[in-house]
Amino acid sequence: MTPKPIEFTGAEGNRLAADLWDGRGHPVLLLHGGGQTRRAWDMTARRVADAGMRAVTVDLRGHGESEWAGSGDYSFAAYGADVAALVRQTAERFHAAPSVVGASLGGLSALVAELDHGPLLDSLILVDITPRMDVGGVDRIQGFMGARMEEGFASLEEAADAIAGYLPNRKRPRSLDGLRKNLRLDADGRYRWHWDPAFMKSERNINFRSRETMEHLLAELPRLHLPVLLVRGMQSELVHEDYVREFVDRAPSASYVDVGGAGHMVAGDRNDVFCEAILDFLTDRKAA
Repeated sequence: MTPKPIEFTGAEGNRLAADLWDGRGHPVLLLHGGGQTRRAWDMTARRVADAGMRAVTVDLRGHGESEWAGSGDYSFAAYGADVAALVRQTAERFHAAPSVVGASLGGLSALVAELDHGPLLDSLILVDITPRMDVGGVDRIQGFMGARMEEGFASLEEAADAIAGYLPNRKRPRSLDGLRKNLRLDADGRYRWHWDPAFMKSERNINFRSRETMEHLLAELPRLHLPVLLVRGMQSELVHEDYVREFVDRAPSASYVDVGGAGHMVAGDRNDVFCEAILDFLTDRKAA
């Protein structure tokens, strides 16, 4: 199946690039994590579409081929407003409230959209993320993202070496084509991550009022009545098991599964097991 490029409009009129993998059924939005692009979902989107659903992979604001925010606003509030706009446009286009599969930033943005702008969603799958996160894990992820943010890399191989050092337990791919999609080649001949540096540097960057936002989301979880599946990597450096239990206790219709052999990047670490888990959940929703 070949995806079709489509576009949406964010809350500030910002262009959001997307791909439609058209299985002609229930719409499913797939939202990537911070520093990633929609290409992270290609294998998963194909499986979702093959199962008879419409998989829509989206580049969030400032990432991939989506427009960089002229306001410099990369706060969770801004991402949540974008996702609310995205969900409404998807529902209008396909005449059904979509499900969302959100990894890390994408999952938290969907939670903000549903709790602050909703109800909007049919169901929600959170991929290794809850409003309570390990502070050290967050620091490690952001440290890796920021380390070569401005300097970039002389080659794809150099970027692959940096990733291998950060994820030593993940098998290094033979081909660098997938990595190429997550980097942009600038005029100076250096490769840089395919996201706006303002994501981490602007006054309203991703850390702007993030603690208050997470406390707000935790307090509002009892209002989250839609079906929710939390998929956690058993080796996650971000989401501890007690955080999962807290989330499931607070959110009335939430359940969770652990994926063995996976860390925070669950879909990349064990895509086969991950897809089985989410397809079981989504198929049940489609049948209902």
